[in-house]
Amino acid sequence: MELFRPDIGGDLLFMDLDTSIVGSIEDVASVDRLTVLSDFYWPTTGRIQSSLMFIPERDRQEIWDAWITDPSRHMRECVTRERWGDQGFLGQFWQGRAQRWQDALPGQVVSYKCHVREKTRSDKEFGDGTLPENARVVIFHGKPRPWEIGW
Repeated sequence: MELFRPDIGGDLLFMDLDTSIVGSIEDVASVDRLTVLSDFYWPTTGRIQSSLMFIPERDRQEIWDAWITDPSRHMRECVTRERWGDQGFLGQFWQGRAQRWQDALPGQVVSYKCHVREKTRSDKEFGDGTLPENARVVIFHGKPRPWEIGW
């Protein structure tokens, strides 16, 4: 939540540490409006996923103001599937408002579990063990982590 502090100026492009860049991110870097991921496993729910975000400065203040009023309460409340962690908190503000990477750059931002690894157990996984042709960014959400598979 420190990303939203008012003393951090300018627009921010944020990537989780377990995000892998696998091609040119020129298109990612050119996005100019609030953009987050749709939940890869549950895209139709509208829930956001926060592994990759473009956060314009103008969209940060309301988040900080709400967060700083009672961080402990927000952390206690953001523990359900519908409202999980930071993305559960952010979704209250951005669900239905933020552009989605999957729509803005189709095929360029993919999930390792859903689009790369060979299908293991879920009907929401479509990979065949290879990197999709247009992929530029691979999101590792949960396990495995990139360093656990030699990336």
